[in-house]
Amino acid sequence: MTISRRTMAGLAALGALSFVQAAAAQPAGITVEQPWARAALQGGTGGAFLTIRNAGSQPDRLLSASTPLARAVEIHETVREGDISRMRPVQALEVPGEGSVTLQPGGLHVMLLGLSQALRPGTTLPLTLAFERAGSVTVQVAVQAAGASGPAGHHHH
Repeated sequence: MTISRRTMAGLAALGALSFVQAAAAQPAGITVEQPWARAALQGGTGGAFLTIRNAGSQPDRLLSASTPLARAVEIHETVREGDISRMRPVQALEVPGEGSVTLQPGGLHVMLLGLSQALRPGTTLPLTLAFERAGSVTVQVAVQAAGASGPAGHHHH
């Protein structure tokens, strides 16, 4: 049986396409756990906290975050300089392969600037995280009391 070069090229292209589709169908490996925020006033600034898990073997980077409820959203870190704690923006946040990063009060966190409405305990807000490899991941962030130090429960999203 003889197969023409054209048929071979067609079969090779079909095989390559199947491989590309299979690779695209693989889950990115990024999950967001226990997203929560503290209550905050309309027009004010809020903070969101969460854990990002990367089940993949390759590192990923959180590039930005957004919500329709804030004029601007920034990723920040808290740095201690003597007796003073300062917050400064982070350009990107590395999430190691097969690892995790926790954003929490007093450390890394998401700043919600210029809130269009108050964040009231018991409500949620949508937060979209943009990753270099995984793309966009949107989660519902549970709003806790203003002085909360952690999420109310252990909810996985």
